[in-house]
Amino acid sequence: MDWLSLQRQYATPPGLPARAGRLLSLSRVLWGTQYDVLPNPFARERSGAGEYIPLSQRRPSVRTNLCRTVVDESVSLLFGDTHWPSVVCSDGRTATCLTDFARDVGLASLMTDAAIRGSVGSVAILFEVAGHVPRLSVLDTAYLTPRWDALRGTLCEVVERYQVQGRDLAAQGYAIAPDTLGAWFWWQRVWTDDECIVFRPSAVGEVAEGRDAARSVRHGLGFVPIVWIRNLASGGMGEPDGECTFERAIDTVIEADYLLSQAGRGLKYGSDPTLVLKTGGFSDGAVRQGGAASALTLPPEGDAKLLEINGNAAGAVLSHYRELRQLVLEQLHGNRAHGDRVSAGQSGRAMEMMCQPLIWLADRLRHAYGEGGLLPLYRMVCRFSAALDGGLRLGGVLVRDLDPGGLSLHWPPWFAPSEPELLSLAQGLVAAWRGGILSRETAARLYANATGNPDPAAEWRRVCASMPEGAVMDDERGENE
Repeated sequence: MDWLSLQRQYATPPGLPARAGRLLSLSRVLWGTQYDVLPNPFARERSGAGEYIPLSQRRPSVRTNLCRTVVDESVSLLFGDTHWPSVVCSDGRTATCLTDFARDVGLASLMTDAAIRGSVGSVAILFEVAGHVPRLSVLDTAYLTPRWDALRGTLCEVVERYQVQGRDLAAQGYAIAPDTLGAWFWWQRVWTDDECIVFRPSAVGEVAEGRDAARSVRHGLGFVPIVWIRNLASGGMGEPDGECTFERAIDTVIEADYLLSQAGRGLKYGSDPTLVLKTGGFSDGAVRQGGAASALTLPPEGDAKLLEINGNAAGAVLSHYRELRQLVLEQLHGNRAHGDRVSAGQSGRAMEMMCQPLIWLADRLRHAYGEGGLLPLYRMVCRFSAALDGGLRLGGVLVRDLDPGGLSLHWPPWFAPSEPELLSLAQGLVAAWRGGILSRETAARLYANATGNPDPAAEWRRVCASMPEGAVMDDERGENE
């Protein structure tokens, strides 16, 4: 069975665009539920009527989840504890406030969740404010339909529409008749640059209801408070979804899952093979089978045999699985290095070489979720601070009119350099400066970058402040000569 055959067994909710069915199918793979639609466990070979159940109708007993493994590793390298980017801005006040914003809303955890959920193709982040306090929510885009302004290239409308049962609406305070609690309703809301419109739920198959004035809100911001992120920084302005991180390897993962399931079935059988008894012409000597541990008493002409299989196939299966695993990791640019083979600490450069394919993938994700996610989110904070009366509460203080000029991200190195590497770099920079081929400022900036300093220019100013004035003048005089 391949991915196309498996997708045909998924039920797509009616009334949704075609991309919704694709994203929901990919989400099943991401969360490891792609086989739940199959009705039979792998060990069930015969139906109640004695008919053989093909493998395509059985759930594999082994699920490698290699797709999710690659996603988790790449996102960890993107937004892990030591990989979170710092904010760089021309206005120091803005940089400080945006750092407070990231801490207040738990932005690192939220962006990690967004990057995982967005690996299917896209993800959206809703920006809301209550009592001057910002609040962010991650939205699955399968039920969202965006529309962009062709001239400005910005979002001008986002429609959210999905089906919900009547009892769930009743729990939210809607007036639902008791006899329709089990019925399905359409729930819809629309974000524009001026308001958030919530429609009254309408039963599936009936005429759509009008606007719910009590739940609709006019915000008057002048922009849609949603950041739309395309995965892997792909897709044009008119395309809502980018490339899925793992879609091209799903077929190989399915093959590996069924291969290991069959191997496990063979090993279980090999540990307890079928026992066949032949009892001659006795009336109670019908062919029967039992466990290998059973003690038997047979007539002289009787016989007992174990239907054993050769165990050499298990080694071939595992070898084939290793090849499939390497193929999946190669297709997805996953990490093919084995941690159990590393016997000592490695330098940062050595770790980069070991994880080079994964770094290539994470570098593309930096463009998608950094320049395409974090920066628009930070700019939206600045716009909120100017649009709201009283501004935003960041770090416990109300701030207004944040200036986003020069806003950028400073990403730390993929792997922190080791102490010997830093020592070697420092000695080389000092030798280059003394040899007259490098200025002291350039050497200080290079070393600051290597240590992950977010602002090398500020570091150089601190170095100058700590040096005697004559030393700085001598360095500048050497540069002029």
